[in-house]
Amino acid sequence: MLDTLKIYNELKETLDPQTALKIAEILGTVYSELHNAVTKAEFNELKEVVQELAEAQKRTEQRVNELAEAQKRTEQRVNELAEAQKRTEQRVDELAEAQKRTEQRLEALTIRVDELAEAQKRTEEALAKLTGEVVVIKKGLQDVRKQVGGISATIGYTLEDRAYRSLPKLLKQEHGLTLSTPLKRTYLKDKAGRFIEVNIFGVAHRNSKELWIVGEGKSQLSKNHVDKFIRKKLNPLKKVHPDVFPILVTYMISEPDVEEYAREKEIFLYYSYQFDL
Repeated sequence: MLDTLKIYNELKETLDPQTALKIAEILGTVYSELHNAVTKAEFNELKEVVQELAEAQKRTEQRVNELAEAQKRTEQRVNELAEAQKRTEQRVDELAEAQKRTEQRLEALTIRVDELAEAQKRTEEALAKLTGEVVVIKKGLQDVRKQVGGISATIGYTLEDRAYRSLPKLLKQEHGLTLSTPLKRTYLKDKAGRFIEVNIFGVAHRNSKELWIVGEGKSQLSKNHVDKFIRKKLNPLKKVHPDVFPILVTYMISEPDVEEYAREKEIFLYYSYQFDL
């Protein structure tokens, strides 16, 4: 007689209990039906077939478990992708909102640029008008400068004219200089042959030594006038005639220390009140 309990216990070692029980019952039924018709060899062969089926069932269940695990991982990956998609959609919504704000700002900026362009146009028009007015003012100032320059020249010439008459006596009394030529306005050549305008010029002698009297008049003498006189008149002429007696005449000085400054430069300064009227 077939021991179905033993078969069940053996099958249970490799199969789950329910499957092992089912196979044992089937074998019991088959055994009962074939007991008289099936030989022992055939039965053993049947047992081998059943064992192979059991092994196949085991592999199938293992494969099913693997597929279930793979399905689980697939579902997890799908969930991850769904979450990533959700985040992507959220980011797209944020970008769309940012784009909307950018377009609004761009629209506002376009309006502002148009306003600035209009303001620039008005500024350029005002500047063009102002430029025209400046040109007129500049021309007026040039005319004023010419007039002032003419007046200044007239004042300077008047002062120099008085110096021509009074300086010979003052130079004789204060410096022992005797003029051999009258003082005058003239042009002298420098060493390069260029003419230099000299407003006060004369030749004088002291102890048989010839000196050139070189000077000019300024209505209000400044340090800048002193430097300019040295640079443009004295230095070039000293290269032609080293013995120069420099003189500056003025109505007044522009700063308290101008007189001391001229003295340091070895230039003799005379004021209009020292001259005869």
